[in-house]
Amino acid sequence: MSTPIRPKDRDAVIQSLRAGVVPRAGQHLIQVGRTREIQTLLADIERVADGGSAFRVVTGEYGAGKTFFLNLVRAVAMEKKLVVASADLNPDRRLHASGGQARSLYAELMRNLSTRTKPDGGALAGIVEKFIATAKAEAKAAGITTEAAIRQKLDHLTELVNGYDFAEVIAAYCRGFEEGNEQLKADAVRWLRGEFTTKTDARQALGVRTIVDDAAVYDQLKLMARFIRLSGFSGLLVSLDELVNLYKLANTQARNANYEQILRILNDSLQGSAEGLGFVLGGTPEFLLDTRRGLYSYPALQSRLAQNTFAAEGLVDFSGPVVRLSSLTPEDFYVLLQKIRHVFAGGDAEKYLVPDQGIFSFMEHCSNRIGETYFRTPRTTITSFINLLAVLEQNKGAAWQEILGGVEVLRDAGGIADTLVEGDADADDEFASFKL
Repeated sequence: MSTPIRPKDRDAVIQSLRAGVVPRAGQHLIQVGRTREIQTLLADIERVADGGSAFRVVTGEYGAGKTFFLNLVRAVAMEKKLVVASADLNPDRRLHASGGQARSLYAELMRNLSTRTKPDGGALAGIVEKFIATAKAEAKAAGITTEAAIRQKLDHLTELVNGYDFAEVIAAYCRGFEEGNEQLKADAVRWLRGEFTTKTDARQALGVRTIVDDAAVYDQLKLMARFIRLSGFSGLLVSLDELVNLYKLANTQARNANYEQILRILNDSLQGSAEGLGFVLGGTPEFLLDTRRGLYSYPALQSRLAQNTFAAEGLVDFSGPVVRLSSLTPEDFYVLLQKIRHVFAGGDAEKYLVPDQGIFSFMEHCSNRIGETYFRTPRTTITSFINLLAVLEQNKGAAWQEILGGVEVLRDAGGIADTLVEGDADADDEFASFKL
């Protein structure tokens, strides 16, 4: 007997999918395929949790499931006791800038800092308090003050850029915590989030001489990863999506400066010098492969991210820094639509609006209309399937056969099957054998 799905979870998944966006929760209800890719990222998560570092670029066409994949990885990382910071890049949020855009990206990452108990972001203050609670217990056992214990624990952070001021800010939060000074605590969190815009304000509020500015973003993430491990978590995973926005930068100098920052992150990760810190970047194939404006336009990145030439003719290599999302097979797609039908019905098989044959007919309808593209970019097809279920739910007398027009009617009426683009024969044969 299947477990019922709560209306809240059901609506969150269905509404997101219908709008063409990725659900923030409940991804496990509709996950299919891509087993090797998930295993690869899982190995990265294990490495970060073990104090190592990781770097991956996840590529796929628009609508191919990059964001869904990144969210799934994010959920897995939180289950493995990692802290996850996620953000989408846009014209106002970049890895490198001089007008505050990099600091804006850092601030967004810190706002979205998530743990297993706070999966929707806003976990920064909780992480700091967990660290202070641990320090208090150690101070009591050693017979020293809490602040002395904190400075002792943070001592090795001072070797990193901004490390000394970072330790001062944590100590200030501790004082605010013990004295009940909410303003001091709020100022400390503001500094950690990168929300101070001038050094003067930071000095007046906390007595520190630096702030998180555009130039210090990556160094601050390395500091934060070490601090998170000291707080009792396994490490920090930074998930950045929509990197195509770097590809769209018109200014060559600005674009190359961002690619240089990616190169620095990649080098640190491959050399293992970023302790407990992993990066997962999502972008389109053009962002990676374009030799004029993409990552491949930067020779040092092209040589590091180049595909393994031996991985050809069906052979794969998932050990490189680039993970190319493969297309869903017809079998995967069929299972996906079954899962969506199950979620739409709230987990109750008695309330299924279309039978298995209806899913077959819908897939053939899509194949006849748009060819095999619907396997490669599932977003539009998923939205269409949910629209079909919505119509059936609200019009009790309607039959799915009439709405789809019937597979045979489609063929006889318009000869639509004849319009399949050349090259779809393999996908069609695969579907036919699967149907049998």
